[in-house]
Amino acid sequence: MFNTFMGLPLHALVIHVVVVLVPLAALGTIAMAIVPHWRARFGVLVILTASAGLAAVPVATQSGKWLKNQIHASGVVAKQINNHQRMGNLVLWPTLAMWVLVIALVVLDRQRRRGDRTVKVVALLASLAAVAAAAQVTLAGHLGSTAVWSCTIGSSACK
Repeated sequence: MFNTFMGLPLHALVIHVVVVLVPLAALGTIAMAIVPHWRARFGVLVILTASAGLAAVPVATQSGKWLKNQIHASGVVAKQINNHQRMGNLVLWPTLAMWVLVIALVVLDRQRRRGDRTVKVVALLASLAAVAAAAQVTLAGHLGSTAVWSCTIGSSACK
């Protein structure tokens, strides 16, 4: 199931969904936390974006495990892949927290509790989760791209 799509490793395709949608949802979450009247206008869009990004995370991690088993890397590249895998496995948790909190923020806003202290706390927590999710995706993505490209573009470290 988590192998290939049209001859390409599924991981290489699905990570782009995560790398685009999770930070995009994070930006939307932070924007709605800062500008309360945007919640009614963009809330559903941000929730859908966060949902799609969240749904892609387990697909990316499972397809990454399959791809790792196909590569049989050693040395520097194996260390880089292991670091990428460790950081990639952590992407789920802040992304899940952001998803739950952005839904809570939109629901509370629809209940017209905009000025309520609870809404302000949820907005702050949603923003923190959004920053954490975007940062974790960025870190895992950087480690993955380093593992893929560091030995292909004139590096003597892998020889």
